[in-house]
Amino acid sequence: VQLQAYGGGLVQAGGSLRLSCAASGRFGMAWFRQAPGKQREFVSAISWSGGSTRYADSLKGRFTISRDKAKNTVYLQMNSLKPEDTAVYYCAASRRTSPTTSSNDYNYWGQGTLVTVSS
Repeated sequence: VQLQAYGGGLVQAGGSLRLSCAASGRFGMAWFRQAPGKQREFVSAISWSGGSTRYADSLKGRFTISRDKAKNTVYLQMNSLKPEDTAVYYCAASRRTSPTTSSNDYNYWGQGTLVTVSS
């Protein structure tokens, strides 16, 4: 399974970005991120059906995960970005079709896309 994440870039604080991850197959999908000098952390996850989602508590209300199964693509809409959102964002796929927050549950990982939020 190959995952391709894209959509990162440089944005000013308060701005928005939408990340995309192309992945074929029946998987639960998630986004994680890793900031410089920090451990990777869970951002959001979505079930295979798209009917169930989970978010890191600190990101609720600003980030929205969705998926288009016809396009085999998962999206992460990020609004009201803050400098502390700066990180490499990774998409991941799990054979568990329901959303899960643990990185251990994910079997496949994309290469990451860098999001930089300037103040």
